Amino acid sequence: MDVIIELANVSKSYNEIKAVENLSFKLKKGEILGFLGPNGAGKTTAMKMITGYMPPDTGTIKVKNEDILKDPVKARISIGYLPENNPLYLDMTVAEYLNFIAEMRGIENREKAIDSALAKCGIKNVSHRIINHLSKGYKQRVGLAQAIIHDPEILILDEPVNGLDPKQITEIRNLIKEIGKEKTVILCSHILYEVEAVADRVLIINNGRIAADDTIENLRERSKGSNIFVLDIIDETADIAEKLNTLENVKKVEKVHSGLYRIFAAGNKETGHSIFVLAASNNWKVVQLYLEGNSLENMFLNLTEGGK
Repeated sequence: MDVIIELANVSKSYNEIKAVENLSFKLKKGEILGFLGPNGAGKTTAMKMITGYMPPDTGTIKVKNEDILKDPVKARISIGYLPENNPLYLDMTVAEYLNFIAEMRGIENREKAIDSALAKCGIKNVSHRIINHLSKGYKQRVGLAQAIIHDPEILILDEPVNGLDPKQITEIRNLIKEIGKEKTVILCSHILYEVEAVADRVLIINNGRIAADDTIENLRERSKGSNIFVLDIIDETADIAEKLNTLENVKKVEKVHSGLYRIFAAGNKETGHSIFVLAASNNWKVVQLYLEGNSLENMFLNLTEGGK
């Protein structure tokens, strides 16, 4: 398959803060890439640079082999972008807003383009309603419609289900999967199971650098030696996390709430046994100790050292 997006040694700083550092990856035509990382990892900065919204300090970004700095207009023609903060004109109707976007895009047959976007995003029935009167789920659909109205080859979605209820999340997820059948998609999200349900490949960044870049299946295989144990106890004492951190192979201990701890560790049965022995020797009243499943969330937390 042809490479459609290529980043080579891309870096971006805000004063003293390094948001993205030497970021390099290639995205092939037709792929759906899940782009993950903790808050402040550099995801949104990377998205803004790929779309040409801001330039990198160093490195190159190519879209369909066009340097986005040398010919930004030509590169952007191929991209549809839904930012995290959905940029809608709330006092317009849906149809008026999409007509405005189509006009700004220079689309010749605006009526056909609008009708197609309305149909694909399932919003024909609200096309004459004021955007501000719509639910958040429908507003996200309108945002997706503006992103695909010019039929771009590439779709970049930054937190597309943020703030939605479970029903709306399912609807938007299914919509993205349907649209993704005919486009290359970068999906930036904190909701890990949504990425797992949609993406072919996952790229995880932490502190502006790539922590992992692989298929979900390969990441599962790689993370078999890294696990998250859950310890649930009664009548906790103040030094539990400190004592857990002394165990061999334990990388991080996260207190979820009173009496419940998540323990990021290498190893499997032997580490679980060590936790059990420590609990017994300190007379902790253990309700349960178990190993969480090898989900994308666990892989993400292990690869980013618990999201630090």
